[in-house]
Amino acid sequence: MCGIVGYIGQQDTKELLLNGLEKLEYRGYDSAGIAMLNDSGLNLFKVKGRIARLREKVDMNVQATMGIGHTRWATHGVPSEDNAHPHQSASGRFTIVHNGVIENYQALKNEYLQDVSFGSQTDTEVIVQLIEKLSEEYDTTEQAFRKAMDMLKGSYAIALIDEKDNETLYVAKNKSPLLVGIGDGFNVVASDAMATLKVTDQYVEIQDKEVVLVKRDQVEIQKLDGTTVEREPYTAQIDVSDTEKGTYPHFMLKEIDEQPLVMRKIIKEYQNGDNELKLDSAIRDAMKACDRIYIIAAGTSYHAGLVGKQLIENIATIPVEVHVASEFSYNMPLLSEKPLFIFISQSGETADSRAVLVKVKELGHPALTITNVPGSTLSREADYTLHLYAGPEIAVASTKAYTAQIAVLAILAVDTAQAKGNNLDFDPMQELGIVASAMEALTDQKEAIEALARDYLSTTRNAFFIGRSTDYNVSMEGSLKLKEISYIQAEGFAGGELKHGTIALIEDGTPVIALSTQENVNYSIRGNVQEVVARGANAMVISMKGLEQDDDAFVLPQVHELLTPLVSVVPLQLLAYYAALHRDRDVDKPRNLAKSVTVE
Repeated sequence: MCGIVGYIGQQDTKELLLNGLEKLEYRGYDSAGIAMLNDSGLNLFKVKGRIARLREKVDMNVQATMGIGHTRWATHGVPSEDNAHPHQSASGRFTIVHNGVIENYQALKNEYLQDVSFGSQTDTEVIVQLIEKLSEEYDTTEQAFRKAMDMLKGSYAIALIDEKDNETLYVAKNKSPLLVGIGDGFNVVASDAMATLKVTDQYVEIQDKEVVLVKRDQVEIQKLDGTTVEREPYTAQIDVSDTEKGTYPHFMLKEIDEQPLVMRKIIKEYQNGDNELKLDSAIRDAMKACDRIYIIAAGTSYHAGLVGKQLIENIATIPVEVHVASEFSYNMPLLSEKPLFIFISQSGETADSRAVLVKVKELGHPALTITNVPGSTLSREADYTLHLYAGPEIAVASTKAYTAQIAVLAILAVDTAQAKGNNLDFDPMQELGIVASAMEALTDQKEAIEALARDYLSTTRNAFFIGRSTDYNVSMEGSLKLKEISYIQAEGFAGGELKHGTIALIEDGTPVIALSTQENVNYSIRGNVQEVVARGANAMVISMKGLEQDDDAFVLPQVHELLTPLVSVVPLQLLAYYAALHRDRDVDKPRNLAKSVTVE
C-alpha cells in the first residue's frame, strides 16, 4: 500500500517521478504528490486523487535533478491534499514520503512535538517534524535521521530531502518494501522495480532497520548504529513490456488472457529435460518431514490456499490447515509436533503474513513462501521459496497470480507424493497443459460471458455464488472478484449451507451463480439450485463438460477433476470484469483498495 519513487542525478526528474508514480498507482490512489529540489529551493505539488490530476498541477517549467514522489492509500487521515505526501517540517527544511504505519506516532508527538503546529492528520508528518527537532541536537542530518529511525516503532519505507543538502536522498525501511536502483551518474528509489525499469534494471535490496544515503554516484548502506553494509546489486528479471497494457483497455483483461501463458511458463520452469519435476530437494525433504501443513494467506491467496489444501491432502496425503493471516497472528492454534508453514502471497510483502512468519521463525519452525516476487520480504525471510512465474500483475484484482498459485501447489503436492512413494495416476505437467488449452478456449468466449454479465448482473445490488467441495472454494473467489471491482454485494456459500440461514436472503430476481465441476456432488448442488429457484432466484449454472444439463448457462472444457478450479474461475473473472465495465467502474483501480497490502 502506497508507492514511493525518488531520483537524484543529472537529468530533470519530473517525468521520471510522474511516470514512476503511474506505475505504482496500483499501490494506492487516494492522493499523490512530488517534491523537487533545485537551486531556487523546494518545489512541492500535491493533489487529492489520481496521478493524472497531479500531472495537471505540476509546473512543467520547474527543472530539478533531485526529487521524491508518493501515491497514497490512506491509513491515518482522510484522503485530502493536506494529508497527501510529501509532508514538510515546520520550517520547510525537511520533506518526506513514507509508506507504512508508525505505531508510536502519538507518543512521539506528545513527548517531543508539543510545540509544533501540524498541518495534517498523518503519522508521517510526525516523522518529518521529529527529524527537524533532532537536527537541532545533532551535528548532521544523517545523525538526526538515524536517531529518528531508531525511535520509530512500526513499519516504514522513507525517503527524505534536506533542503540544505542537494547531494543526498536519505532513505530507510522497516517491514515495508523499498529498493535502490543503480544508474550511471544517477540513482533511484522505488517501492517496486516496475516504477523505474525504464532507467535501470540494477537494484540493491534494503533490509529492515537500515539507512541508505543515496547520492548521484554513490549508495551507502548503514545499520542504525552507523556501521556500513556492503551489498551487491541484482538484476531485476522483469521485461518493461510486461508492465504495459499494450492494446488492452485494462490490465485485468490482459492478465486474464495471460493465464494460459502462465500455465505453460510454470510447466517449463518446474520440469527438467527428462520431463520430471524440478523442485529444490530441501523443499521436498521439508514436505516429507512435516506432520501437518499450515497455509497462511489473505484475500485471493487465501482462496488459493483452500484449493491447495484439497490438492495436498488428496495427492500428498498430508493434513493441511488454511488460516487467514490477520487472524492467525493474534490467535495461533495449537500446533502439531512437526509443522511446516506455507505462506502464499502474490507480492511477497503482505504485512499480516509477515507478522505470522516472524512468530513462526521465533518458534523455530520451517517456512516456505509461494510468491510472484522471489526477492520480496516473505521470500527472503522464509527458509524456502517457490516462484509463481506469473509476471507482473498490475490490476488490483488478482487473476493470473491466483491460478499460478494453484498450479504451483499442485506441482508441490505431486512432487511430495512421488517422494513419499505414493502411486499416482496423475501427470501434473500433462494435465496443466490441458488446463492451458482449456483456459484459451474460455478466454475466446468473452462475448458469451459478457452477455451473461449483462443478463444476470447489470442492475442487481447483490449476488450469490454457491458450490460444493472445491467448487465452494472457487465460489468464494468468484464473489470476491465481483464485489471488489463492480461493488455488487456478493457472497460465496457452500451449497448445503443455504437452508441453514442464507436462503432467507433470496428474493425475486436475486442472481445465484452455481458451479458444478465435481461429479460426486453434481446432483447435490443442482438440488440447491432448485431450492433457490423455487424462491425466485435467477440461477446461472456453470458446469463441467460431462456433467452439463440442457439449461446450464455455460459449459467448461473438461480437465482433471482436481484441477477444475483453474478453469472454473476464468468465467467468474470475466463475469466480474464485464459487470464492472457495464457499471462504468474503474476496473484496474477499485475504490478503497490497493494491490500490495503492506500494513497490518
